[in-house]
Amino acid sequence: MSSLSSPCASSEVETPLGSARTPGVPTCLDTSGIRGQFPGLTPGWHYLDTAATAQKPQAVIDATVNAMGRDYATVHRGVYARSADMTLAYEAARRRIAGFIGAKEDQVAFVRGATEAINLVAYAHPRKGRVLLSTLEHHSNIVPWQLAGWEVDVCPLTADGRIDLDAAEKLLTPEHNMVAFAHVSNVLGSPLDVARAAELAHRVGAELLIDGCQAVPRLPVDVTALGCDYYVFSGHKLYGPTGVGVLWSDKLDALPPWQGGGSMIDRVTFAGTTYAPAPTRFEAGTPAIVEVIGLAAAVDYVQAIGVATIHAHERALVGSLRDQLARRNSITLYGPENSAGIVSFSMAGVHPHDIGTILDESRVAIRAGHHCAQPLMEHLGVAATARASFGLYSNDDDVAALIDGLARVERIFG
Repeated sequence: MSSLSSPCASSEVETPLGSARTPGVPTCLDTSGIRGQFPGLTPGWHYLDTAATAQKPQAVIDATVNAMGRDYATVHRGVYARSADMTLAYEAARRRIAGFIGAKEDQVAFVRGATEAINLVAYAHPRKGRVLLSTLEHHSNIVPWQLAGWEVDVCPLTADGRIDLDAAEKLLTPEHNMVAFAHVSNVLGSPLDVARAAELAHRVGAELLIDGCQAVPRLPVDVTALGCDYYVFSGHKLYGPTGVGVLWSDKLDALPPWQGGGSMIDRVTFAGTTYAPAPTRFEAGTPAIVEVIGLAAAVDYVQAIGVATIHAHERALVGSLRDQLARRNSITLYGPENSAGIVSFSMAGVHPHDIGTILDESRVAIRAGHHCAQPLMEHLGVAATARASFGLYSNDDDVAALIDGLARVERIFG
């Protein structure tokens, strides 16, 4: 990889998936070997939409193919050998995924994604009341609370696009039962001081739910150290399959079941039913066996590189891109300078959809739209933004292709 405007060190040490630099120090990645492990990254195509969904490494694809084919059987039901083996693999996956976020395996429930996890908590929580959200939340961290009947209050943002925790401290009262914030904004890339948010929530007797979709692929996460009560994320943003996600909580036993059916029961009679302990009580029906196996393979892949290393790599790319965009008078940048892997911007006189379409002609893929964050767009005073988002496979060639493509957009629109 050619030089970046970044804190990369010069000495190199081999890792299982390429060359990192300076053992023990998060630095940039040499993506030359890594990119070839992602079949979706076809030559000459510049994928800058990882915040929407990450490309999948061959190791994850192989794990899902084997789970669906050679190794396939149901779990938790059969007494034959392959079913028992698949059950062991499924629960081993739970242990590995739990360990990835510093959790215990009985604190991790598998769901279809972060959206379902938030819906589960919003509907099943025994103390529905007031919830404090923020202006930058994804729709999936707004609509479930509304549908479940919570009273919603909104925390404003700081001038550079962070959740304003000083304002949150003033807004929170003992009437609040829940605070639900994004760990990293999917539009602005702004990180949250989760530990402080937890302290503020707990001070008034509220619990804290964290949407970690954009954080787990690019920031080291230890849920115990963070101090939150619920942490949710989706597998497909973590280089894993779609259709699977995680709800973590050390309070799962306090939540009643949300959906009924097979697997989540202890004993069923027509007179009444008793339920399995957590997390099984939240996994009604046949689980997403193949997807869970694939997500565990993704976790293994990311851990082999190191999340701190990935974060430093993406931070360098963000810095390089923001520096170059800031030199263009036509560009307005959104979010803080230290945004985590995400850069949102607009171009004067050009709709983001037009930017995205013209960039696609140059084989550069970005996201353009409201990013499922319409209240944030209203706050920014725009209908939409263009968004470039990085992954562990991104490099400075992607940044250069984006800058060249934007120059073409400027020429077309004058």
